[in-house]
Amino acid sequence: MRALGVDPGLTRCGVGIVEGTPGRLCTLVAYYVVYSDPADDLPTRLLHLDRSLAGLVAEHRPESVAVERVFSQHNVRTVMGTAQAGAVAVLGAARAGLPVQMYTPSEVKAAVTGSGQADKAQVTTMVTRLLRMPSPPRPADAADALALAICHIWRGGTRSRLAAAASAQRRIAGGAA
Repeated sequence: MRALGVDPGLTRCGVGIVEGTPGRLCTLVAYYVVYSDPADDLPTRLLHLDRSLAGLVAEHRPESVAVERVFSQHNVRTVMGTAQAGAVAVLGAARAGLPVQMYTPSEVKAAVTGSGQADKAQVTTMVTRLLRMPSPPRPADAADALALAICHIWRGGTRSRLAAAASAQRRIAGGAA
């Protein structure tokens, strides 16, 4: 499976593309950070993000997309920008016909470090090790996006298989009646 992870942000949006299968080490495909100028108006910034993500989806052809779910922060302005950037990523994936899964920061941290309370440095260290990278991805937004893609492959792939199996079971049970 090839997954594209998005760590949403209005000024810096991390994007990571990883290939792999559940339970196995993943392979790095690429990572990016999409920047927008805080001096630009909101519609211009969101449009830039949308076009950049669409270009990366077209270039790397992921099979699915993982987006970090916005969690409450004390700074409402930051939460709004992050939520808007996340919505652009979800919409772009839907427009491309790709399945989207959202993960909380704790789910991602737990998937790559074993602890939902890990800090950014621990996540970056584990992403570097898991993807066998010669140096840590920078900035942290890129590492977070790669962590999302890894989490999705390891957890989302399993979720998809379980959902497909349950659906098949329901069809079989429905046909036997």
